[in-house]
Amino acid sequence: MKEFKIAQPQSLDQVTSLLSQEKTGYSLIAGGTDLLDEIKNKTIAPEVVIDLKSIPDLSTIKTDKKHVSIGAMTRVADLAENPIIQENFPGLVEAALSLASPQLRNVGTVGGNLCQRPRCWYYRDPDTICRKKGGSRCYAQRGRNRYHAIFGGGICYIVHPSDLAPALISLDADITINGPTGKKNSMKLEDFFTLPQNNVRKENVLEAHQILSEIRIPLPKNGTKSTYYKFKERGTWDFAVVSAAINGVISGGVFRDIKIVCGGLAPIPWRLKKAEDFIKGKKVTEEVIRQGAKEALKDARPLEENAYKKDLVEAVLYTAISSMV
Repeated sequence: MKEFKIAQPQSLDQVTSLLSQEKTGYSLIAGGTDLLDEIKNKTIAPEVVIDLKSIPDLSTIKTDKKHVSIGAMTRVADLAENPIIQENFPGLVEAALSLASPQLRNVGTVGGNLCQRPRCWYYRDPDTICRKKGGSRCYAQRGRNRYHAIFGGGICYIVHPSDLAPALISLDADITINGPTGKKNSMKLEDFFTLPQNNVRKENVLEAHQILSEIRIPLPKNGTKSTYYKFKERGTWDFAVVSAAINGVISGGVFRDIKIVCGGLAPIPWRLKKAEDFIKGKKVTEEVIRQGAKEALKDARPLEENAYKKDLVEAVLYTAISSMV
């Protein structure tokens, strides 16, 4: 591991000031569970690591009459254990508890989970210069691609590793992004993530001088239910092979509104809008769920080793939706 310096700013303005100095080799560290792994693997070699733990008020969960606000430095364990989150967003609690191990949930943060880098073995291999690291090839396209994308690939077939992102998108979350001189922008979390064809080197829209500071979720309407179901290969902690976050308003066994966001399928959390359109307004049956999945999967483009994910999508959606009605 290459040596690096630590900066410990005391405010968000100090963070964005450091990031806007146009120096290369600056990296942000929240819980460190992903960044330190990248450094150890020699995927990156920062000159300065900016520690966010010293900044006050970034790890609080607050509520008003319409929203719950979650600081980006909130630990995943604290998110799962918070009574406001437990009462209003059971799917988000399930997503948080599915993430890693108790030890890692006690360290990892909400913002860090949303901004983590891909786990593609070609990207993480220090001797492989893939497109995401400035090379000219996506080695997964014709290589070992069992865990790679079946949607949204094209020039890079990573899958986004976050468990919290699909759950939060299904809940219609907004985020706050801080820039230099106190400038703040708000946007839908769904619009935060970006496909490889837009910028193959990035997974989200954050510029070099910006930082994600807060997540806001609208309080649920009456009759709203949410769930998160994750299929993983190992019985112990693991990343999702396929996951589904579902949020909807149910009445009489019918979804009056529904949002389905999947993990493990694409370079970004992937919304199955065709499945939503098919299921919405119909009495929920196994046939309706499976046909909805098939509608969404018409756009899938599997690689040589990962067509099995199409069957998993059907199974995961059926398991998740059946638990809600």
